[in-house]
Amino acid sequence: MGQFGEFKMTHELPPLTYDYNALEPHIDEQTMKLHHDIHHNGYVKGLNNAESKLAEARKSGDYGLVKHWEREAAFHGAGHFLHCIFWENMGPNCGGTPTGNLSDAINSKFGSFENFSKHFKAAGGAVEGSGWVMLCWNTEAKSLEILTAEKHQNLTQWVSVPLLVCDVWEHAYYLNYQNKRAAYIEAFFNVINWENVSKRFEAAC
Repeated sequence: MGQFGEFKMTHELPPLTYDYNALEPHIDEQTMKLHHDIHHNGYVKGLNNAESKLAEARKSGDYGLVKHWEREAAFHGAGHFLHCIFWENMGPNCGGTPTGNLSDAINSKFGSFENFSKHFKAAGGAVEGSGWVMLCWNTEAKSLEILTAEKHQNLTQWVSVPLLVCDVWEHAYYLNYQNKRAAYIEAFFNVINWENVSKRFEAAC
C-alpha cells in the first residue's frame, strides 16, 4: 500500500484469552458467550459496514449520507474498541489491588484504593441507561480520571486514554444480576486484571 493509497482494514472479533466460564461465579458463562459472540461481534460488523460505506463515498464523491455513516462508525467503533479493552481488563484468578506505579497514582489522585473503588462503583451505578464507567489517563492534565459514557460514541474528554473499563449496558449483567447493577460492579472488581491495567497505564503516561 502506498503512502497515500486507500486504507483498507477489516476489523475482527478478538478471541477471549480465557474460557467463557473462567470468570464464574462473578460473571457467568452464558452472559460471556452472548456478550462476546453476539453483542461485540455486532459492533465489529457494524464498524466494518460503516467504514465500507464511507470508502464508497470517497470513491464516488457522493457524501449525501456521510453524517449517518460517521455516526455509525463512531457508535460501532467505540463499542468494538472499548470491548477489546474490557475483555483484557478481566481474567480468572484476578481481582485484589494494583501495585507499583499505578497504585501510587491511584493513591495520589484518590487518596486511597478504597476511595477509588467507591468512586468508580458509584459512578458506574449512576450511569443513566446504557454506558460505561472508566478509569482513564488524561494526557494533557497528566492525571487519572474516572469518567462515564452514557453514549459511548459521545465521549467528551478526547485526550483521555481508557485504562480500565466496565461495561454497564444491561446485556453485560442482566442474566445473572437482573437489575442489580451495583452487585455486578462489585463482582467486576473480583475479576479485574490489574496487570493489564498497569501495562496500559505505563504505556499511556
